[in-house]
Amino acid sequence: MEAVLFDFHGTLAQIEDPVDGILAASTACGVTLDPVRATGLADRLVAAGWVGGPLPARVPPHLAEVWATRDLSAAAHRAAYTGLAATVTLDVDGLAEALYHRMTQVEGWQPFADTAPTLRALRDAGVPVAVVSNIGFDIRPMFKAWGLADLVGAWLLSYEVGMCKPDPEIFRAACTALGVDPRHALMVGDTPADAGAVAVGCTALVLPAAPPGGMNGLGTVLDLVGVS
Repeated sequence: MEAVLFDFHGTLAQIEDPVDGILAASTACGVTLDPVRATGLADRLVAAGWVGGPLPARVPPHLAEVWATRDLSAAAHRAAYTGLAATVTLDVDGLAEALYHRMTQVEGWQPFADTAPTLRALRDAGVPVAVVSNIGFDIRPMFKAWGLADLVGAWLLSYEVGMCKPDPEIFRAACTALGVDPRHALMVGDTPADAGAVAVGCTALVLPAAPPGGMNGLGTVLDLVGVS
């Protein structure tokens, strides 16, 4: 393997626990919630389709279009997730927008414990890295805040490139950006969409779910590319 492509959410970083997010976002709105109430709101928010939880069982008709295109447009991404949050009775004015804002900031995410060591080991071994993410906002500031931005050679963010995984072209574009034949690249993710990279000849590694800040099995990547 001559290059590694990484997914972002669930692979290199995890969104914060929804209860923590609601407590912080409500405080930003000038309201202090007790943990029991926050937990109830978080359960309903996740059921509605918040990031980090399962896909919504039902998307309201008025949100169908922005939901379908959420990863191709920053505006659609915001409208989709604030719209889903607004279907929950949150009882705090401005909470849906505050939650979305927090999701786009470094405070709302945690890199996995093995993210930095893995990226640094790849850099030291001369193995180039790209981040390939279905997302509707810029994640580069997060990597900068974590001291990891210089370890990424290319950013293929769906809302910028107009393609979403598992479209083979987004993986092909990532390999082109790194100057590597797809047959010599490893795609690392946590969903079947990431495994779509095999359509262009990449090898795919799909990792299991891990909690925010924990280990995510990224050491396997180093084994696969032969980096000690």
